[in-house]
Amino acid sequence: MKLLSDLIRAVSGNEAPVRDVRVGITWTGVRGKRCGLGKTYVSPATAHCRIRNFGRLTEKTTLELAEHAKSWHLVEASIGVAAINSMVEPKGKRGINALDLLVEEGKNKRITVIGAFPKLSELKAVSKELWVLEMDPYLVDPDAGILPATAAESKIPQSDLVAITGSALVNKSLEHLLELSRDAYTIVLGPSTPMSEVLFDYGADLLAGVDVIKPAEIMKKIGQGGGMVSPKNCKGEIEFVVMEK
Repeated sequence: MKLLSDLIRAVSGNEAPVRDVRVGITWTGVRGKRCGLGKTYVSPATAHCRIRNFGRLTEKTTLELAEHAKSWHLVEASIGVAAINSMVEPKGKRGINALDLLVEEGKNKRITVIGAFPKLSELKAVSKELWVLEMDPYLVDPDAGILPATAAESKIPQSDLVAITGSALVNKSLEHLLELSRDAYTIVLGPSTPMSEVLFDYGADLLAGVDVIKPAEIMKKIGQGGGMVSPKNCKGEIEFVVMEK
């Protein structure tokens, strides 16, 4: 878990008391000085597991909660990644939708996308070849180009462009996926993405995350079921941020 350790070390100077923690159906939020997000990974199995420090998370610091990112209990890990992101001040160009960049960069290229993002039909239309890798077995459809995540070893080395969901940091697959995509132009995107230069050291070329502008409103929405974190659903509450190597 070297990547996680390096990320935590890089943000440790921004440690703050935890003001709020919300674990929603889709997203998890941690609020310290800033508000950070992490994808919530839930399953029937995790529903019966007890979260470490349950009921006392707001007695911790963001740095203490960041260590939860190393947990194999993926709900705990969601809290940890959100805590890491709460200690990162996003820098870069603002108001740019990474999915639009992906379509632009993907023209006539072999592309692997880890995670089923919107605009896949547009991406498929401009690409030479498109493979989408999914962990959810119910979403796998080889006829539609949606392959199981285990296809990464085969498809990523064939790719010119790789787009990886930032939530791969939660399930511990991001470090290996970045290793596989060293020879491709690699984008890490989504609200879970730490906007940290540490990811460039591991092979990312472009980071596309979010800056939470109105933490109280976002935390309220997470607590009420959440949904897609986007300017449409969270108007004036988040801003897209893109940072290139």
